[in-house]
Amino acid sequence: QILFPLILTDADDRDCRTLLKTLSLFLVLMAVWLLLSGIYTPLIIGFGVASCLLSALIAYRMDVVDHEGHPLHLGPRIITYWGWLFIEIFKANVDVAKCVLFPRKYLRPSIFTVTASQKSDLGRVIYANSITLTPGTVTVDLDGDQVMVHSMTEVSAAGIKSGDMDRRVTTVMEEA
Repeated sequence: QILFPLILTDADDRDCRTLLKTLSLFLVLMAVWLLLSGIYTPLIIGFGVASCLLSALIAYRMDVVDHEGHPLHLGPRIITYWGWLFIEIFKANVDVAKCVLFPRKYLRPSIFTVTASQKSDLGRVIYANSITLTPGTVTVDLDGDQVMVHSMTEVSAAGIKSGDMDRRVTTVMEEA
């Protein structure tokens, strides 16, 4: 270390990556804060910087700034998934509207379990949250790779059981 002070150990490299992720977290929080605030006076921006900095420092001290907690690695794949999910949410809204207008014909509640093929916790959480975001379905329990789902209609249950959403999340996570 004395002869080659620029050589980083594995621990130093990990610390450097964590600090860069913390800085990135601060910048993302600040960008979102600025977009949602809409007030750009120096005092309010100062409060925003302070709150985003405090949040990033707390996340750093809690050691929760990691690969899954800051998923920049998903990149453009998650954007295309969100587009597909938006279309599915729209179709599910139509299905729920039919259920509200004609409950005797369409309302067929059920609870069933599906197996999530994702290997990471983040992948399984994205899958479970996608099910819950889709109107007419709710993730009741996520235990390991087993996902218990409540569905209002047969159509929504069939959509989950088909495995299309599961495959798409697995593709986003590059776990196939």
